[in-house]
Parts: sequence; C-alpha cells; structure tokens
Amino acid sequence: MVLSRLQRFILVQALAAPKKTLNRSGIVRFYADAAKRPKAKDLANIISRSVDRLITKEMLVGYGKKTATKWFVETVKLTARGRGAARKMLGEQQVLPLKVKIQNPKGKSTSQK
Repeated sequence: MVLSRLQRFILVQALAAPKKTLNRSGIVRFYADAAKRPKAKDLANIISRSVDRLITKEMLVGYGKKTATKWFVETVKLTARGRGAARKMLGEQQVLPLKVKIQNPKGKSTSQK
C-alpha cells in the first residue's frame, strides 16, 4: 500500500502520541519546516483529504463535528491496522546483499546469504 509523506507522518505521529490520538494542530507541524508552505485554504484541503483517505483505508478513526453536508475531523485515533503500518514504517531497514562464508566443522567452506 502506497502512502504519501504526509500520511506516513500522520501515522508515525499518532503512534508516538500517548493516547494514540492526534489533533489537527499536530498534523500542521508537517509543514513547519517546509520552504514553500501552502496557503491556509489549500493546507486545510490537503490535510482533510489525507485524513479522509486514511480513514477510508481503515487506518484511522476520525472524531469531530458533523454539519448537514460534511464532517469536520478535529482529532484522529489509530486503529489496529494503522498501528501495524506505523510500526512497519519505523522498523523497515534496507537489506544488504552480503554473502558470508562459514567454515564447516569438517573443513569445507560454504557460502550463505
């Protein structure tokens, strides 16, 4: 499953939070160090879409307010699937193709991956 940098940031930040919940203000920190920060209206749309897509993928549960036409998500909480994806992102390391020669007790050398 391919996730954007913002979506990966949301999952990792929610995993690091004490109650596994994250406010919108915590998500906005993703753009704190950005050289080219989006406008406020665009920023709200970008964050809303990313959160909605993570909710659709069942990685987050959204809490907020409902109007007649739309949900306004204020807080998100990780689900079990989201915790698994966040842990996997934190634990991934590149596997190097190293070959190690091991000496058998009988004196023959074998190569293993």
